[in-house]
Amino acid sequence: MSRKSRESGGLVFSTEFGKMCPGCGESVSRCRCNEKSGIEAGDGVVRVSRETKGRKGKGVTLITGVPLEAKELKDLAKNLKQKCGVGGAIKDRVIEIQGDHRERLVEELKKYGWVVKKAGG
Repeated sequence: MSRKSRESGGLVFSTEFGKMCPGCGESVSRCRCNEKSGIEAGDGVVRVSRETKGRKGKGVTLITGVPLEAKELKDLAKNLKQKCGVGGAIKDRVIEIQGDHRERLVEELKKYGWVVKKAGG
């Protein structure tokens, strides 16, 4: 598939490979977009908030805007989960920590030298 056809929409589904990634043009199972994961240019602020929507009332703490590559983001999430003594996950470059740990996480993230804001929620 040529670069030009990928940029102008490209292939969405293939009978041979199934769903296709719009970013790299590979099948979803072979997608390399998350591996590259170039750090998205944001406003340089790491935000810590709490959310319960869609979780049957169970709250999670969300951390967004962390300026790290995928591997370092995964290591950071692991470290933060250990500090709080809870589980969590990474979804679309957003770290989810189970429970309400905003205060502890804000202090921990400030140690990395980032500008951290605590959002309500």
